[in-house]
Amino acid sequence: MDIKDDNSILSEIAAKLGKTAEILNKLGYDYESISPKEFYDYMTGETPTGDTTTLEDVLNNEFLMVHEFVEISELKKMNTPINEQTVMKFYPNVYEAHFTALDYELTYALNKKGYEWVRKRLKNFASQLDDPYLPLEFNYLKQKLASKYTLMMKKFSKYLKT
Repeated sequence: MDIKDDNSILSEIAAKLGKTAEILNKLGYDYESISPKEFYDYMTGETPTGDTTTLEDVLNNEFLMVHEFVEISELKKMNTPINEQTVMKFYPNVYEAHFTALDYELTYALNKKGYEWVRKRLKNFASQLDDPYLPLEFNYLKQKLASKYTLMMKKFSKYLKT
């Protein structure tokens, strides 16, 4: 990618981060500041899961923008460095931050009456405590996050049935 393209992408990210910050303010979320470069590096970095969600997918979906913004913010609150290696080097933190991010994502989707989105994401979330990509040494996370998972499923499960 050349410099001109890079600046264009960073400008687009900056605009999307600004809009997402407004959404998160309305949701009452106390977020950390995220630079466009941090967002870009995090979204384009290597993952152990072979994640198929692209930067473009996220930039074009306000629910995913909320998710990724909160996820990165939660990582920053844990003093986790944000760069292209964050997911690989700090997977337990990312896994934990993901749960908080999903809660805000789904709450926002419900506020926008995005019930189909909520159903889709909850079906995927139901399998995440048994994440086959979670390294065995991080199995303690399953126990640590089980109660958070249960609370979130209770909070949102009625939308699975509609």
